[in-house]
Amino acid sequence: MLASRVTGGAPEADPGSSPRLEPDQIERLRRYGRELAVEEGTVLAAAGDPTYDLVVLLDGRADTIEGRGRADERLIASFGPSEFLGELGLLTGKRVSLTTVMRTSGRVLRVPVERVRQVMAQEPELSEIILRAFLLRRGLLLRLGAGLILVGSRFDADTRRLLEVLTRNRLPSRWLDLERSAEAETLMRELDVPTADLPIIVVPGGPLLRNPSASQLRDALGLSGLDDGSLHGVCDLLVVGGGPGGLGAAVYGASEGLETVLVEDTALGGQAGTSMRIENYLGFPAGLSGAELAARATLQAQKFGVRIKLASRATSLALRNGLHEVTLDDGDPITARALIIATGAHYRRLPLDRLSEFEGVGVYYAATRVEAQACAGHAVAIVGGGNSAGQAALFLSRACSTVHLITRSAGLEDSMSRYLIEAIERDPRIVLTRRTHVSRLLGADQLDAIELTDARTQRPWTVPARGLFVFIGATPNSGWLGGQLAEDEDGFILTGSDIPLSQRDPAGPPPLTLESSRPGVFCIGDVRSGSVKRVAAAVGEASMAVRLVFERLAGTSMA
Repeated sequence: MLASRVTGGAPEADPGSSPRLEPDQIERLRRYGRELAVEEGTVLAAAGDPTYDLVVLLDGRADTIEGRGRADERLIASFGPSEFLGELGLLTGKRVSLTTVMRTSGRVLRVPVERVRQVMAQEPELSEIILRAFLLRRGLLLRLGAGLILVGSRFDADTRRLLEVLTRNRLPSRWLDLERSAEAETLMRELDVPTADLPIIVVPGGPLLRNPSASQLRDALGLSGLDDGSLHGVCDLLVVGGGPGGLGAAVYGASEGLETVLVEDTALGGQAGTSMRIENYLGFPAGLSGAELAARATLQAQKFGVRIKLASRATSLALRNGLHEVTLDDGDPITARALIIATGAHYRRLPLDRLSEFEGVGVYYAATRVEAQACAGHAVAIVGGGNSAGQAALFLSRACSTVHLITRSAGLEDSMSRYLIEAIERDPRIVLTRRTHVSRLLGADQLDAIELTDARTQRPWTVPARGLFVFIGATPNSGWLGGQLAEDEDGFILTGSDIPLSQRDPAGPPPLTLESSRPGVFCIGDVRSGSVKRVAAAVGEASMAVRLVFERLAGTSMA
């Protein structure tokens, strides 16, 4: 739980992260909770608790503490009357990682989490205040590294894997590098953990995880979603992939009355969820972060009754008795009358020696606060000429001394939105280097510099870079389909009229606009051949796909 005024040398909280509720707003909240008198020392939420309430402090003061009772106890925040406690984990079901205790006696209003969801659905003004504060608090916890502790070597692939899981899921955490941190060795001795067991994750109030899978980590944090038992039977609509397109399809499907299940293997929000600022999304003139978009969409999905299963990867697709069966990596099948595939694409890697050595600890495929903090004050380089590269350059230029934007092309006009190009041209910290590629990574135990090569003269030169951010396109996440659906030469799924006659079932109905070569299986977003790589396009396709699902299930056609 988190409120305001971070102390002990930590950065100040955003003022919006702890708004004081007006008396009329507190009165509205009273309908959802109950008022209690509390004594000094009362624990309002303890690290390790599976759930916790939204708590409004009516009188008195309270502190939020990391590692309460330990030698390294840290005061995270203090708050007073009319402020409310909680952060994004309250809505997502994440176990409590910090302890909040009353510093004085007082009175509180406690709203159980199930009632908080009613508030979010029925009280627009309160919903906006609560969500905005929760998002800001999650960002603050990320900057502080308050919560999970990861101990592992920067040279270990599993450490880098876990770093990616933590980053993609925006889980507040602190990484203790075995090669650099004396604290890492001290903690290993205290926990009696041999080096062979690394990496480990210390869960506040929970178990010690030894090289956990993403699924095991989510289980320990209470984030895995619905129980396996609730997957039995046939749902109306199964959505595979939890990016903007998948979340949109789940929201539209459930809001139209379809029993909907959403499966996601890594993090809700997909690649867009890692974007620090999306400025061209309709209705948000000041822009919004990918995390905010994902959080808002997830709340909508929950509001309409979407059943969400996280940390589960689809491994195969089968057609049985006219129904679509998707098997997950935990062995559980989900059967649905209609299927929407929104599995997106994964990042392409540069063909460089030592790339795997630096991935996650110098070479990155997303630019979030975590990476910016690791590179703060240093020069960095970005490879790519698309919108993702442009957004990353503008974000990193706030924290880094110099941002080298490197592209093989002669310019950005053919691949990047004009508003981003103009912003890049105005930013004195961004240096655009054209017709150039990265040829070598330099550094001993960390990335210190990169070698660049001019495509015309083949002349190499070196620039300092603490981080290399790679945005050079993606390949489709379609391998799990086993070639059962028609694809283009690059593996993207063909839909509608793009499907050759030779790959259609001559006895079946003609495919609808976003329908694959198998009737009842639709495809949206980046995994679809010919898709527009924009968040708004994926969400628009989601709405259209759900409409077409109704058409297919009704046995009619709009082709």
